[in-house]
Amino acid sequence: MMRRRGGLVRAAATTAVVAGTAGAVSHHQQQKYAQQAEAQAYEQQQAAAAAAPPPQQYAPAPAAAPEDPQMAQLQKLADLHNQGILSDEEFAAAKAKALGI
Repeated sequence: MMRRRGGLVRAAATTAVVAGTAGAVSHHQQQKYAQQAEAQAYEQQQAAAAAAPPPQQYAPAPAAAPEDPQMAQLQKLADLHNQGILSDEEFAAAKAKALGI
């Protein structure tokens, strides 16, 4: 009967290969589950964002109406001056007239 050499070494090498393969498969499975968990978390975030109401946009507050007719006239003159319709001299004259100066 012929005796096989390296039986113990061969068995240890086979065990190492099997263990290495099992470790690689285990690592692959862990990566796969981690990717699935990330994808599921991303989908949940997207669904939550889609379900959330849109941010509320506020309209600017309307300008307060002047209470005094003289103030209304001065505001109108100032607007005309700012738009370039009235020159500085015209604005000063109209303002003085409105104020009774």
